[in-house]
Amino acid sequence: QVQLVESGGGLVEPGGSLRLSCAASGTGFTIDYVSIGWFRQAPGKEREGVSCISTRYDKTDYGDSVKGRFTISSDNRKNTVYLQLNSLKPEDTGVYYCATGPPLGIGCRTLAGDYDHWGKGIRVTVSS
Repeated sequence: QVQLVESGGGLVEPGGSLRLSCAASGTGFTIDYVSIGWFRQAPGKEREGVSCISTRYDKTDYGDSVKGRFTISSDNRKNTVYLQLNSLKPEDTGVYYCATGPPLGIGCRTLAGDYDHWGKGIRVTVSS
């Protein structure tokens, strides 16, 4: 059984930065065995893939709307994945979810259907 806990969200002004953390735990669990994805959802909108990482295959990916502004990274010893959010815009506002799924031979994708365990989410609000 895998547990995922997001942290680091909050309120930030446009142009500001936040760093989100996803701490994974479970008996015998290591993030090196899985793909880790970040997703977000604004009220009334569809869930959007933000980023993903596969340390096993040394692969990352980003959604087009965040490419060049967000950076995903991991600390495998801590079983933690980070998402650095820079140059934030009001349209980045939403609940951000961390998720895990089986490793893919291609690395990872920002597709919700690839993931089977989800955290409860954490709010990010970008507003002036």
